[in-house]
Amino acid sequence: MTIDKAPEEIIKNNILIVDDHPFIIEGYKNAITRYKPKEYDFLITQAKDCKSGYDSIIDSKIADFDIAFLDISMPAYEEKEIYSGEDLAKLIMEHMPHCKIILLTMYTELLKIKTIIRTIKPKGLIIKNDLTFDELLFAFDNVMKDKTYYSQSVIEMLKESPKDSIEIDQLDEQILFHLSKGTKIDEIPHYIPISLKATVKRIENLKGLLNVNEGTNDDLVKEARNKELL
Repeated sequence: MTIDKAPEEIIKNNILIVDDHPFIIEGYKNAITRYKPKEYDFLITQAKDCKSGYDSIIDSKIADFDIAFLDISMPAYEEKEIYSGEDLAKLIMEHMPHCKIILLTMYTELLKIKTIIRTIKPKGLIIKNDLTFDELLFAFDNVMKDKTYYSQSVIEMLKESPKDSIEIDQLDEQILFHLSKGTKIDEIPHYIPISLKATVKRIENLKGLLNVNEGTNDDLVKEARNKELL
């Protein structure tokens, strides 16, 4: 007597894709739906900007996402202080900590890449110039297997960077300079082209970068001098 084998259970995954280019979304969907169709069933939610991405993430009617593809540069949702895919990633980290985040970007500046890795710790980070259909499938397969995937350009940039180096951009340098001169935080926007809200956020990020999260602005300046950033 033969015993019929029970069919393998299909694993359901909820996927979020946020990108302001519809043809790119279609490319992602095409790759995802071709991934092991006998094993997985993907429910895909798509959004075109920070606002629609925000709405999808906080919508109680939508189940938590298992994987999120986020473009970094998108139209902002200023009302909720969501200015980029990075901010959406942080929102996901807060509301859906088990969601695996894949960030895609045109940025090729080392500082930006290192900041993304430090603050978001994405499961996938892909420079869009590296992106092909096969590359996307390979990245998706790695993330599905709970592996971290960086595209080739990211890997090359990280190889060229000293492990213990700390890099800040020109605006951060100017903020540190004005803090060192005793300039009040709310006065800094009078000297450099940046909003007060962005100034405060950058100071918080600098404190995290220099491991003085609980310190004062004077502590931040002191540590910046110790690291020869001033």
